[in-house]
Order: sequence, then structure tokens, then C-alpha cells
Amino acid sequence: MATLSLRLHTKAGAAPLWRQRQRRHGSLERTTSHPVKHAGKLQASYRGLEALYDDGYQNVKDLGYYYESLGELVEHDTGPARWFCPVHPGSPIEDAPLMLYLPGEKLSGIDGMGMGLFMHHKALGRIFELRCMHVPLHDRTPFEDLVTMVEDVVTEEHATSPNKPIYLLGNSFGGCLALAVAARNPHINLVLVLVNPATSYEKSRIQQLLSLLSLFSDQACMAVTALLNYNIDNELDMANILDKIPEDTLKWKMKLIKRAASYANYRLQSVQADVLLLVRLLPSKDEADRLQRLLPKCKIYFFEKHGHSLLLEYGVHVASIIKCTDLYRHSRQHHRVFDYIPPSATELNEVDKATCDLRFRTCPAMYSTLEDGTVVRGLAGVPQDGPVLLVGNHMLLGIELISLAAEFLRLKRVVVRGIAHPLLFPNKKRAWSEGHDFFDFLNLWGGVPMRYKSIYDLLRAGEFVLLYPGGHREALHCKGEEHRLFWPTQTEFVRLAAQFNATIVPFGVVGEDDLLELLCTFDDIRNAPFGKEMIQAYSNHLKLRDVDHEVIFPGMYLKMPGRFYYQFGKPIPTRGRQDVLTDKHAAHHLYMHVKSEVERIISYLLEKRVEDRYRNLIPRMLYQAARGPTCEVPAFDP
Repeated sequence: MATLSLRLHTKAGAAPLWRQRQRRHGSLERTTSHPVKHAGKLQASYRGLEALYDDGYQNVKDLGYYYESLGELVEHDTGPARWFCPVHPGSPIEDAPLMLYLPGEKLSGIDGMGMGLFMHHKALGRIFELRCMHVPLHDRTPFEDLVTMVEDVVTEEHATSPNKPIYLLGNSFGGCLALAVAARNPHINLVLVLVNPATSYEKSRIQQLLSLLSLFSDQACMAVTALLNYNIDNELDMANILDKIPEDTLKWKMKLIKRAASYANYRLQSVQADVLLLVRLLPSKDEADRLQRLLPKCKIYFFEKHGHSLLLEYGVHVASIIKCTDLYRHSRQHHRVFDYIPPSATELNEVDKATCDLRFRTCPAMYSTLEDGTVVRGLAGVPQDGPVLLVGNHMLLGIELISLAAEFLRLKRVVVRGIAHPLLFPNKKRAWSEGHDFFDFLNLWGGVPMRYKSIYDLLRAGEFVLLYPGGHREALHCKGEEHRLFWPTQTEFVRLAAQFNATIVPFGVVGEDDLLELLCTFDDIRNAPFGKEMIQAYSNHLKLRDVDHEVIFPGMYLKMPGRFYYQFGKPIPTRGRQDVLTDKHAAHHLYMHVKSEVERIISYLLEKRVEDRYRNLIPRMLYQAARGPTCEVPAFDP
């Protein structure tokens, strides 16, 4: 099994792996929690991780590999419970937090050996220092001793890095184990990810069934429980494994799980850690609701169309879920700038699946402007090195955002960090597995709530920042206001750009009038009975930056789709523009120059799109039918 795992010998006072690597490189200085990246090609590197990195989910091995590995372990494995580190994920990112995988003790006896996470080894091993608990089949360590085993690692790591979080990923029985450790250590910075925790074991039907099965032989009982707990692709492998399992395994596992559930339930109110529950919809929903009521910092992620063994099923991406729920961090509080992990190739594919209808309807055509003023198709004119501030106009509901961010990832492998209204960052307590929603996209894409400190941190870190000065006023405009700018008079963004020598790239986008038609707008709702009061109440709820503005979401319907057109203007460097920082007239002049460029680009696109033969949907469909659905559809000649 040397190719599957590496024994981890835990020693008293041992430093975490990231610190050991620093010592081997001749440095004892710890990386700061808020690293500063300088402008340059390091923009797309986040603690050493590139955008569209390989998280392993696209080429994960099947269950045949899992059963083959288990067969080798069952036949040759002896010794006490211990930890191992998966080999194939490679080195984790710089200063990666520790994650301990606590396996489930399935009553078939074959899941406590730490291999139940094999589909996620690479994805989690890239962003965590991953260690997996391994309990051999012949081992009979009591539950309290397993708690102590985990607790020893947790307290040791906490003593080395008190503010750094420690993640406990517990599956079934392992969920009870994680809750027990968290309850006994409320002062330690823990994050629990619990997959179908076995806290409801006493109430479950499986417990009643096993009471009847206990009258039969252990081998028969284990065969039945294996069928209940797994989606078996290779029955022969499972049969060979069951033949090698000790006969008293079932009774021991029943005793162990019963003790774990009782121990964890008795101490739930002592748990202060952040908790993320990953559960199937039925029958685990009631138990998830109960745990959320008892745990003060609990979020639930439901899986409607999956079985009980979530970690062994395709389409369950634990690493992505952790990122979407804002639980990935390097200190006690999640920081949207410095704790951000870029999208993986799998996550971009998931976004493409979820937005394929929008992409089909709008077929975005992107143009950019070279330094000599030449307009070209694509993003060649956009600088490769940050910091870059992209400043442009919103279309209705910000529907241009997803295509813009996705094209930057595909064509330049650059993450565009969007500045958005705080309303778009809700603290969701529940989510569902049927694809990511818009709020998940914002988190995966690195969106940040609108605060000048956030823009400051992003530019300081050398990022590509996407800013819409018109904000919600442009995104929720009225009839006849398509493609108009509603920018405030403040000039702060040009001052921030000059402070960090950022390059400002003005851009414009048009096409909403070819896709959407407004039915009722702000004025229509305001003139309706009780409309004014409804708008006022809703605006107060949103807590808008400008108290004089009121807002409400309009009604609309889809038209026969046209096309979205984007153009990025000639880059405007701010290096050496110290006058912008000291002279308000110079700042205002640069601000108006950027605004006029955006207006000019919008007018240019509205004029040129008339020349596009493929502006309408049917010509595009005929073109792609002849050349393939993935081919680039031509647009107007710039």
C-alpha cells in the first residue's frame, strides 16, 4: 500500500508540515496572514495556487479502485489506530490549515480505515494539510480513546498556531467523534464538516433492523449492512473483503456507534465551532434540523438525489462546498481578500453547466483595445499584470457579470474580483446540491462586498478588480434607461488606483435590450396602491449607501435573444500620477475621462452591432449546427 498512503508518525511538539517545509528551505519566518502580492504575473497565484488548478474531481478513480485498496488493507493491515497522509495530492498550498478526516464506522466494518475520502484526496489535499484517521479492522480502541487520539493532534496544532483553524471532516461515526472533540475544546478554533453524522443512530430504522440481524451469523449481518451502506459496482470485490472481516466486527461496531452517538448528543450544547452539515434530504433532514437548532453556528447543505455514502458518489465536491460557504480561512475570521482560493477547472465546468442557457442565448462577443488604439477580438488588449481596475457599466440585474468573469478565466486565466452590494452576500444557513446558485458564483469568483477598504486590499494585493460605479442604480434601471450611466460624483476609485499604480481599463457592454423587456419598473410600482410604502420598506431593508435612493426589483420577460457585446478600452496607466492623489481637480479630470471612455464604448458597440450578421439567435444556431456547438461565432469587424 505504499502507493496509497504514507504513515504519519505524530510526535510531541512536532511542527506542522508547512513549517517543516519552511525550515527545509532555510527560513523560520512564518508567512504573514495577510500577504502582499506585487503587480506582475503573480496576480493569478493565491498562496502558490493558480486559477483553474486541477482538483482531481474530473479524473477521480472509480469504486473498483476503492474496493481493491480496501482488499489490500484488510488482508495485510495490523497495528493500532493511527494517521496517514495521502500521497498523490502533492504539496498543499502555503500555510494550509490542517484537516483531519475522521472516517465513518460503517457496520460492515470496512469504512473506518480512512480510504472513504479517496475521491477527495487531491481536491482537499491542495488546500489543506490533510491527515486521515486509520483504524484497522482488528483494532478495538474504545470511543473515548479515539477522542483522545484526535484531541492530542488538535491541541498540539493549536499550541503551535493558536489563531489558525483546524478542520475536522467527520463521516457518519466520524461526525460524532468530531462533535465530541469540539465539545471538549470550545476554546480552540475548529471548523466541523459533518457528513450524515450518526447522532440519530438510536432513532434510526437501521438500528432496529440490526437488532433482528444480530440473531444471525456475523458474516450474514455484515453482508446485509454492506448492501445498505454502499452503491456496489463490483460485487466480487466486496464479497472478497467480507470474507476477511473478523466475525465479531458487527457487534463491536454497533457498540462503538451507540456510544459515540450518546456521547456527542449529551454534549451538543457545548459545541462553539463553525459546523457545516452535508446530509441527504431523506431521512436525514429531521436530524439536520435538530442539530441546527442546537448548534449556534451551523449551516446545512442538502443533497436531494444522492445516497447515504455521499463521499463515495460522483458530483459531491466537498472542497467547492467549503469555499462556497465562506468556511475556508487561515485565521479566526474569514477574510474575503486574503483567504480566497481561485476556481478550479472543475468549478469552471460546473459554472458552465449552470449558465449554458444564458451563454447560448447571449453568445458574448468580447473586444479589447491595444495600446496603439487598435480594437481586436478577444482580450489581448487587457494588461496581463495587475493591479488592474476594470470600470464599466451594469446591464439590467448585472446579467453581464458571469460571462465576463468566465471569459477572463478561460482566455487569460485571471480571476476578476468583483465589488458588489453587501445584499449579494447573505449568510445562508441552508443550501441545495442541485447546482450552484448566483450567490455561490460570487464566492467562487472572488466577489467582495462594497467597501473602500476591500478595494484598497485588492489593489494592494495586485488583483484584477471589477468596479461598477453606477451600482444598483444601473442594475435596476427603469424603462428607457438602457445603456445609460448613473455614476456618483465621488472620485475615490481613481485615487485608489493611483495610490497603487494600478492600470484603469474602461469597458462597456450592451445587449440587454435584445434579451429582456421590462414589464413594470420602479415608477410603475411606486404609482400602484401601497407601492410607495413597499418600496420604502424594501429600500430600508437593503441598507443602501445613498439614503436618498430607493430601489425594488423590476418585472420583466424574455425576448427572442440577441447578443451581448463587450469592449475593453485602451488601458489608462496611473503610475506617476501623484497629482491625482493631491489635486482634487486632477482626480476629477481623470474620473471624467474614464466615464467618457465608457460612454464612448457603449455608443460604439450600439452602432457596430448592427453590422453583425449573427446578432440574432437563428443565424447563430445555423452557424454552430454546421461547425459544432463549441466553435466561436463571428461578430462584427472592429
